[in-house]
Amino acid sequence: MTALVVTGASRGIGAEIARRAAATGRPVALNYNRSRAEAEEVVTSIRTAGGRALAVAADVSDPEQVEAMFAHIDRDLGPITGLVNNAGVNGSSGRVEALDPKATARLLSVNVLGPFLCAGAAIRRMARRHGGQGGVIVNISSAAARHGGPGSYVDYAASKGALDTFTIGLAREQASEGIRVNGLRPGATMTELSREWMRSHPDWESWVIGQVPLGRPARMEEIARAALFLLSEDASYITGAILDASGGWVSP
Repeated sequence: MTALVVTGASRGIGAEIARRAAATGRPVALNYNRSRAEAEEVVTSIRTAGGRALAVAADVSDPEQVEAMFAHIDRDLGPITGLVNNAGVNGSSGRVEALDPKATARLLSVNVLGPFLCAGAAIRRMARRHGGQGGVIVNISSAAARHGGPGSYVDYAASKGALDTFTIGLAREQASEGIRVNGLRPGATMTELSREWMRSHPDWESWVIGQVPLGRPARMEEIARAALFLLSEDASYITGAILDASGGWVSP
């Protein structure tokens, strides 16, 4: 099977997508920036289960590091036909007038420029015009793109809104190249970061319950299964779509 690249895969949703994709027999490249030990733990768990995986360091906002990462994957895993743009960072919390410009600039660099760079590297390998066999790109967005994150993380929400627009434009641009592009928009999800947040913000879960019609945060495996659907042939006629997986929070 051809390889899948998952950015920001050392933990959370990215790691869960990588594990589940590898369990289907697909070689998986897990990108990380600083969390090498965590990424290697995920790789070890995949290999122990009989899968094939590789951890590759790269800051996705750096063009040279992105190209070096994909070249490494070419050598060690072979042809790429899938990319999950999952890597992302949070900005500075608070109202817009109190945001830290440096933190927001970094957020936009990783959350917006990063997917552009990684998609470009993947397309140069997957597109028919470049001798590829086609493929699939899934961009991990956020319910924040719909509700806007007022009073707390408007910069993060804006970055995900940009990602949604990128998803639509890229899907239309690359359809004739055999590449499908879709977005996945999770809501509140019980990742490791969410559990850490709950320890210092014990009211968070009850707040989520008040926002989400299904009355609970998502489990990581629920989001990962949605991503794998979009990557699969079961979604072969779906491109330019953004799937809400938010428990009804921001669904139309």
